[in-house]
Amino acid sequence: MTDNALKALADNGVSVWLDDLSRERIETGNLQELIDLGVVGVTTNPSIFQAALAKGDRYDADLRSYAAAGDTVDDAVFKLTTEDVRNACDIFMPLYESTNGVDGRVSIEVDPRLAKDTTKTVEQAKQLAEAVGRENVLIKIPATVEGLPAISQVLAEGISVNVTLIFSLDRYRGVMNAFLTGLEQAREAGRDLSKIHSVASFFVSRVDTEIDKRLDALGTDEAKALKGKAGVANARLAYQAYEEVFATPRWRNLADDGANAQRPLWASTGVKDPAYPDTLYVTELVAPNTVNTMPEKTLDAVRDHGEVTGDEVTGAYADAGGVLDALEGLGISYADVTALLEREGVSKFEDAWGELLDEAQRDLDLARADVEQDGK
Repeated sequence: MTDNALKALADNGVSVWLDDLSRERIETGNLQELIDLGVVGVTTNPSIFQAALAKGDRYDADLRSYAAAGDTVDDAVFKLTTEDVRNACDIFMPLYESTNGVDGRVSIEVDPRLAKDTTKTVEQAKQLAEAVGRENVLIKIPATVEGLPAISQVLAEGISVNVTLIFSLDRYRGVMNAFLTGLEQAREAGRDLSKIHSVASFFVSRVDTEIDKRLDALGTDEAKALKGKAGVANARLAYQAYEEVFATPRWRNLADDGANAQRPLWASTGVKDPAYPDTLYVTELVAPNTVNTMPEKTLDAVRDHGEVTGDEVTGAYADAGGVLDALEGLGISYADVTALLEREGVSKFEDAWGELLDEAQRDLDLARADVEQDGK
């Protein structure tokens, strides 16, 4: 590990993951280069896969094969994405083994169109885990109301889970409860709890984007003074909730049987407002036993000029609570904002999935035409 800022994050208990994956990164050795710098995991989502598929021709041979086999677009996307994740898992396997399964992780998301369907989410989570076929895969399940029981059921099967799209503290507590329930069910089924890992992806920058918009509409000096503070405050209070839950007798009982705590993961860490420091959601959220998953632009900024000064979270709970109280005092409803962000988050991932399917369908049609031409 050569980058001082990335090393400083690791020394302070933060695992640096990259929020991106493509076949190009895998095949050119770029992913291994990032690992050598200190990146210890990868997250993906539908937007990431759509961008990867749209760029270059590295998927063409597989698409021709799928076209010849008569695969549907859903079949093709499933095969392409699970292959990329499987290959990335293989690259990260030494890290997975050296960290006892904590890092060296690669996430893949269930079809976001299933976010409101518990049963189908569980079915696809199991299919994805089987298709990737690597211990270091994390299956991403959204933290919708319907997603909570799915999280428990998938963990109970011994499958490691990345819970995504968490915005509110209440929902985060529900996620942690679902995690503990899943581990309890896994233990009842005789599974090895030490093999099951999970992260809870708490979204940061989108909170500021929405709340700043409402603060701008108010336009008062008091409102302006709160801009850019809600996302970090919300995440810090999430960490406080994490500390509370993972100090309970219920958790200690599971830990005594070898269970691993579900780590908070800071997601949506790319700064949207250029007025803010581009490392804001990294340097201000340093805390032990956390993950920060960054788009490459944020990762580069941290490597270039990130200043890591230690734990910025555990001593800041009172100030964080004050920020949220002040927002409520201005008439900005926390419950309304976080509910809106969840709805928008699911919708955005559904839209991105649709774009991924459209892109794959176009490529599949072209490949099918080539196959038919070759057969003449």
